[in-house]
Amino acid sequence: MKIVVLVKEVPDTYGDRKLNLETGLAERGAGEVVLDEIGERALEVALAHADAHPGTEVVALMVGPESAATTLRKALSMGAASAVHVVDGALVGADLTLTAQTLAAALGATGFDLVITGNQSTDGSGGVMPAMLAEHLGVPALTALSAVQIGDDGVSGERVTDSGRAQLAAGLPAVISITEALPDVRFPSFKGIMAAKKKPVQVIPLADLGVVADDPELSRSIVLSVAERPARTAGTTITDSGDAGVQLADYLVAQRLV
Repeated sequence: MKIVVLVKEVPDTYGDRKLNLETGLAERGAGEVVLDEIGERALEVALAHADAHPGTEVVALMVGPESAATTLRKALSMGAASAVHVVDGALVGADLTLTAQTLAAALGATGFDLVITGNQSTDGSGGVMPAMLAEHLGVPALTALSAVQIGDDGVSGERVTDSGRAQLAAGLPAVISITEALPDVRFPSFKGIMAAKKKPVQVIPLADLGVVADDPELSRSIVLSVAERPARTAGTTITDSGDAGVQLADYLVAQRLV
């Protein structure tokens, strides 16, 4: 079985995040960048299955700049057998539609039995990529799974909803996404870190995937304006001199809150 795990380089969740006020894009140099934790958890699901089922091939797939190669190597040090890195300057600032089309093309070129991804990244938090990929690829999608069971010719899992728990299943090939309810990730061992330096990483430009970033027939979103978040100001203080209730009501009405 071939399992492809989607991973992503993101700004460190615990660090400062800053937007470029000219482009509206995240400033990658403003802080540390890391492998997205939800992608690590998705990788752990694949690696755990590979540990129990010899012959399973786990491939890490990333779309990102050349500088993300170091971050991608972490997925290899954790245990992925190989990696695919889609790199192209035309992908800078790519929206969900272009990213989904690019990932789907890369998955088609790489081949897969199962695609595992997180339910949403910690930077964009779009939450729709798994469903978009499944639509492009023409395969079933089981999304937001809190438990996963992978079989020889199918996959099943559980999704927690507001009203209960849903049991889902689909045949392979398929796309699934997982939530943070799934297991903590393994730490790369020294042996894994050294082995990662020799594992193959296939670098693919858009031209090799047949994707045209500026195709006018494809919908693309653009940033119309961006502004720095205003500084926090002191709130309104109401001093009770016997008419605090009236003051509060007047304030709520003025703010159109009632």
